[in-house]
Amino acid sequence: QFHHQNLKEEDYEGLAKKLCHRQFGIGGDGLILVLPSEKGDAKMRIFNADGSEPEMCGNGIRCFALYVYDQGYVKNNPLKVETLAGVLTLNLILEGEKVTGIRVDMGEPIFSPELIPVQGDQEPVVGAKLEVNGEEFEFTAVSMGNPHCVIFVEDYESLDFENLGSAIEKHPLFPNRTNVEFIQINSPQEITMKVWERGSGPTLACGTGACASVVAGSLNGKTERQVTVHLPGGDLFIEWGEDNHVYMTGPATYVFKGVLLENFL
Repeated sequence: QFHHQNLKEEDYEGLAKKLCHRQFGIGGDGLILVLPSEKGDAKMRIFNADGSEPEMCGNGIRCFALYVYDQGYVKNNPLKVETLAGVLTLNLILEGEKVTGIRVDMGEPIFSPELIPVQGDQEPVVGAKLEVNGEEFEFTAVSMGNPHCVIFVEDYESLDFENLGSAIEKHPLFPNRTNVEFIQINSPQEITMKVWERGSGPTLACGTGACASVVAGSLNGKTERQVTVHLPGGDLFIEWGEDNHVYMTGPATYVFKGVLLENFL
C-alpha cells in the first residue's frame, strides 16, 4: 500500500514498476492503492510489477482489508471493497481487535468464453486443447474477475514451469493474456498449486488462481467443493458454495513499513 498526497493517476503505472523492481526498488509482485469509494467502504486498485492493472487480486485484497481495518479507515465487519471486478464482501476473523484471518466472498466464477476471455465456443471451457512449445495440454478456463488457465499435472519435476508459464500467458487463445495455474491433485480435499501470474510471472501465491483451480478441479471431477490449496507462500482454504459463490479464507501479515525518499519518486 502506498500513500502520497501529490500522486496522480497517470503516475500509478510507472510507480508500480519502480517500487516493485527487486534491485532498484522495494521489490514486490504488485502495488496496492487505497482509494475512497462511492460503492463500498473503500476502493482497491492494484498494479502488477510490469505496470499493468489487473481486475482483482485475491491475496492483495486480504492485505488491503487488514491494512484499512488496522489503520482505522474502515471499522465495518464485514467490509465491502470496490474493485475492477465489482464490490466484494470480506469477513474479518478477529481475536479481540486483532485480525487473524480474512474470508472473502470472491463472487461467482465466470465460464463464458467471451467474458473470460478465451477463444472458442465451448462453455464451460473444460478439457480444451492448448499447444505450446511443441507440447499439448488440456486446460480449463475460468474467470474470477480475471482470466485463469488451469492445467492439471502429474508432477512438477518434469514441468518446464518458467517457459510454459510465460508462453501460455501470452498464447493467442487468450486475448487479454491469462494467469496460469499448474495443479497437482493430492486428494479430493487437497491440491498443490504453482502459479504464473499475468504481468508478474512466478509468484508465491494467487488467491483468484486458487479459487479458479478449485472450481476447475470440481468441474473436472478431480476435487470436492471445499479444498485446501497448498502454495509456496502458504495455504488457502477455498469453498465453492451451493450459492455458486467462491469463498477464500487465508491470512494477511505485515512484513515491514518504511518511508520513501522524495527524490525516488
